Amino acid sequence: MGEERPQTMDAGLKSLRIDRSAKQATKSARKTWRWVLFVVVLLAALSGGWMVYARLNAATEVETVRVRSASSSAPGDTTILNATGYIIAAHKIALASKVSGRVAWIGAEKGDRVKQGQVLVRLEDEEFRARVMEAEGQLLSLKARLAALENGSRPEETARSQAELEQVRADLVNARTSLNRTRTLVEQGIQAKQTLDDAQARYDAQAARFASFEKSLALVRTGPRREDIDAARAQVKQAEGSLAFARSQQENTVISAPISGVILERNVERGEFVTTGFASDRGAKGYVVSLADLNDLQVELDINQNDFAKLGASQPATVTTDAYPDRKYQGEIDEISPEANRQKATVQVKVKVVNPDEFLRPEMNASVAFQAVKRTAISGEAEAKPFITIPASAVRDGAVFVMLDGKAVRRPVKVAGTSPQGATVSSGLIGGEDLIVNPPAELKDGQKVRPKTATK
Repeated sequence: MGEERPQTMDAGLKSLRIDRSAKQATKSARKTWRWVLFVVVLLAALSGGWMVYARLNAATEVETVRVRSASSSAPGDTTILNATGYIIAAHKIALASKVSGRVAWIGAEKGDRVKQGQVLVRLEDEEFRARVMEAEGQLLSLKARLAALENGSRPEETARSQAELEQVRADLVNARTSLNRTRTLVEQGIQAKQTLDDAQARYDAQAARFASFEKSLALVRTGPRREDIDAARAQVKQAEGSLAFARSQQENTVISAPISGVILERNVERGEFVTTGFASDRGAKGYVVSLADLNDLQVELDINQNDFAKLGASQPATVTTDAYPDRKYQGEIDEISPEANRQKATVQVKVKVVNPDEFLRPEMNASVAFQAVKRTAISGEAEAKPFITIPASAVRDGAVFVMLDGKAVRRPVKVAGTSPQGATVSSGLIGGEDLIVNPPAELKDGQKVRPKTATK
């Protein structure tokens, strides 16, 4: 028992002895953790710095589209000016009568489509027909007289004049015989001298009568003078003119359509009087109907002088109406007023509607969108203009950004106009560029960019 007790005490003392190897291990572990912590902190600092650097130098994600190559501009692609006006008939006709008279018949109503030459109104023509008959009779009389002069005397007329001359010759011979007998008796003193004087007077008268008949026979044989024939021909011409005028006046009582078109207004009723000299609301009417060709329509516009330089002859345009905004019509400038309106500071322009239809009516409100065209310096004629259409959201302050080698490059552009398809650029782009659309407000020239990846 005595020997076992000391062994137990030695074992307890050994258990209370400090283990120096464990202490060394703890120190080594602490040193290791310090290095690990240092490395972790260092790595965290480096990672944070890298993240800040990467964020500062990261490429901005942008949306890009490929710009199409330039092509020729077609009418209607680029709007450079919008204006409003009214549709008018290019040629509206107020059809009047050439003669005065009372309306006997009307063959057209407002809105009717008529053809050229179609009878619209007839006037009473009794007086005009009577004038024609009178002129015809006068002409026939003058023609007969001219024919008589041109044909000369007939043989019967010559024979009658010859017989009359022979009769006068016999009377002259008898008067000469009586004069000689009376002279003898007076010389013998049988008769008074007065008897001789009477016989001499009878002979002289008979001689004068014979000379007259002799000249008449000569005229009958010679025929009428050329001057008389010419005067008769002139009278016939005058009568022919009077007849032609009377007939034209009668024909003018029938009023026909000068063109094919639509009746816009009917101004007369049956029984009303139509005149050529004056027009009155209550009295005689100056015109019977008004009509126009609705296939020949224009839009009348007043263009501000500040915008007038944008337009030129034959400028293409697109026409729409308030009544039918979904219907578009092709147009072009047909007429430009040679003078401006001083009071309104405008210039009147008329745009021809190339393809009108039954939906268009004169006096309708109309909107006109003029398209851009390029004009040659020599002739001034419009020709095709190269253009590039890009999204309007890509333009900012007169410039766009294109992505080149991973950077945003700012390019100034010239916008010729806008349309529903986008903005039309006339210079600054050639096509094929990667255009940045909806560029961020903070995007700068030369800043790194990358295209936005498509989301699945």
